[in-house]
Amino acid sequence: MSERTSTLSKAERTRDNLEPAVPHVEQANAAKAKLDALIEAKGQRPNIVWFLIDDMGYGDPGAFGGGEAIGAATPNMDRLAREGLKLTSTYSQPTCTPTRSAILTGRLPVRTGLTRPILAGDRVGKNPWEDEISLAALLSDSGYTTVLSGKWHVGEAEGMRPHDVGFDEFYGFYPAQKELSQAFDKRRYPDLLLNPERLAALRAEGGSEALIHGWKGGRTEEASRITCLDDVADGDRKLKEFSIGKIRELAASGKPFFLEHAFMKVHADNFPSKAFEGASSSKFPYKDSVVEVDTYIGEIVDALDQAGVLENTFIFITSDNGPQRDSWPDAGYSPFRGAKSSAWEGGVRVPGIAYWKGMISPGRESDGLFDLMDLFNTCLALAGAEDKVPQDRYIDGISQVSFLLCDGGESCREKVFIWAEKDLMAMRMYEYKIHIKVMTTHAQWLDIDMTTVASVGIAPWLFNLYIDPKEEYPVGHRMNAFIAPMSAELKAHAATFKKFPPKDIGL
Repeated sequence: MSERTSTLSKAERTRDNLEPAVPHVEQANAAKAKLDALIEAKGQRPNIVWFLIDDMGYGDPGAFGGGEAIGAATPNMDRLAREGLKLTSTYSQPTCTPTRSAILTGRLPVRTGLTRPILAGDRVGKNPWEDEISLAALLSDSGYTTVLSGKWHVGEAEGMRPHDVGFDEFYGFYPAQKELSQAFDKRRYPDLLLNPERLAALRAEGGSEALIHGWKGGRTEEASRITCLDDVADGDRKLKEFSIGKIRELAASGKPFFLEHAFMKVHADNFPSKAFEGASSSKFPYKDSVVEVDTYIGEIVDALDQAGVLENTFIFITSDNGPQRDSWPDAGYSPFRGAKSSAWEGGVRVPGIAYWKGMISPGRESDGLFDLMDLFNTCLALAGAEDKVPQDRYIDGISQVSFLLCDGGESCREKVFIWAEKDLMAMRMYEYKIHIKVMTTHAQWLDIDMTTVASVGIAPWLFNLYIDPKEEYPVGHRMNAFIAPMSAELKAHAATFKKFPPKDIGL
């Protein structure tokens, strides 16, 4: 099966449940030969390590225009970007839970029902994981040891925990950092902390306030309780120590492994651990936390090197969405319009760094499109488990192995579809971005708390991101000839939901 949707498109659909991809035959063959040679030399499939930073802005790392220039040096991320592939058009979902579920399923959140963060008091009508298949489960079935260290935030009820959905081991926190700190910070939440009845009501919701250790099969323990803000501040240090110890253990096992290290920081409210208070030039807690995260990335990568597995490990560094500007100044920076929760570039365009010593040539930079859902297909391909990509549901991810591994490699992705909860908002195709719904923020930076969604008027809002990266002035039909074919691509995307209906889990 091979079909193209519009005259503007070069992507081909090879199966009705797979997102169309641009075929790069020579590139794919070269990447396969390169990977096969490594597997033969190492005697096993490559390890996979993800660093998922919470709410870090596109402009926070130095490699993406931030770093020391904005008061928080990031030498480790910068070095990995310099010695690997810097991806300048990497896309997430607008908020946390949607991204975290999407990268593990290769599916848009509107398909899985995980369309927004799961918060204290939420009750889902159906466990979405009952009929979803996670990357961790597929890799575990393929001989990998799968570990999640850090933030989960995709459900903490039995059946929805990381060690229930495919991870062999989980060491981390179910909720976001703010959901832990709010129960102890009386200066920021006085109406909660100074009102015992309301604090008791919050805790009656049953949300976890502990560092959890869980294993496949259901065994679950509390490693430690959160009893004060110092415990919140120290969370990422504990997670880092666990990941370093686990790497030593996994490297000695002789089996390939998948480690997702998901930081609690730099999600508001930020409290840097004692060793990092004032560590940034700015001295603000958010910036200190950026320095802390960057330092831990360096230490974990060093642990891979010391364990002798760095050259056989694919590393990817990113953020789960744009910065949460509602909490400013406890927030990151994006040079683009909008922020977390927004369909504008500031909400969904995030740093992307692919590093693999000896496999990804140093000094590469590309504006080729990379959706974080592509990690699902890419990692299955690296594991030799392409045949495990499900055929009974729509998969929005695309394997990007050839793009990542080949010098001068081109992206296999042609389009990124941007949803905000259950609304299809926009699509990026090449350097163009077309909006069929737009977000209006009614107070400066309150992209979550004071934003409304509206349909566009007579024509979609079409921007050329190469001349207008802030999406300030639509070029529209008067300056662009591609509204019709891009609209056809949007219609083709919408049509996939007729054959593969979305789920509603009552979130």
